[in-house]
Amino acid sequence: MKNRRKNREAFAEHSYWQSYSDMMAALLLIFILIIAITLAIYKQKTTDLDQTRQELGAAQAKLDSAIADLENSKIEIEKSNEELAASLAELQQAYAQAALTQEELNKAYLEIENARQELTTTKNELQDIVGIRTDIIGALQATFDNSSMKVDAQTGSITFSSDVLFRYNSSTLTADSKGSLKEIIPRYLDVLLQDQFRSYIAEIIIEGHTDTDGGYQTNMELSYERAKAVADFCLDSQNGLSEAKIEQLQQLLTVNGKSWSSPVYKRDASGNLTQDVDMAASRRVEIKFRLKEDEMIEKITGILSQQ
Repeated sequence: MKNRRKNREAFAEHSYWQSYSDMMAALLLIFILIIAITLAIYKQKTTDLDQTRQELGAAQAKLDSAIADLENSKIEIEKSNEELAASLAELQQAYAQAALTQEELNKAYLEIENARQELTTTKNELQDIVGIRTDIIGALQATFDNSSMKVDAQTGSITFSSDVLFRYNSSTLTADSKGSLKEIIPRYLDVLLQDQFRSYIAEIIIEGHTDTDGGYQTNMELSYERAKAVADFCLDSQNGLSEAKIEQLQQLLTVNGKSWSSPVYKRDASGNLTQDVDMAASRRVEIKFRLKEDEMIEKITGILSQQ
């Protein structure tokens, strides 16, 4: 019995330590397992953390790029705002200039319209004057229809030969010439100074001409003195003109000496002008008139030059 009890006790003691060892082994295994799991979790977390860092790095790069794009966009917007402000300023300036241009244009239109009206009025006056020239020449030709004095059909002038009026190289009218002048000049001037034509006459001109023999200055003095002698004759009330007509004539009369600047040339058998001077015909005194036609033309030219 004693031996059986001892065996039981020995077996019981052996069983205790074996259980304790198994327990410790189990605990060690569990600890190892825990460590392995922990390491696995740590590795996984480390991997996840690295991936997250990479993702954060990529996100940061995208964010930096977005910030850079935003800065560039901001710069472009500021530049666009500056260009927009400059365009707005140019547009406002263009509007101001357009308003000024329109005002100037309206003013120019008004000036053109006024000038057109003035030109129309002047044109009508000029047409009247052109018609008056024909009427005056017609009246002069009718006056001298049965006379030896011929009226130029183009200009309405009459011409006296200096050989008939004066002696050689003289500016004193001969006695015979005074009778001829007294018959012709009052009739000529009466036509020009009548009420129908008087307002259209700008100037009555007496011109002296010489031949080409002699110096220009000497002939200038002679031609002027001869024209003046005829003018003095016209202004003498004893020679046919009334005091009223003489007063009118004084306001219109011009005396010119032309020397030999406008000689008369001979014609051939066919009536064509030659280069030979007709000395006798060149020595002459002309009486002619100028209408206000020239003033009208100058007026029209002035209006047109302002357009």
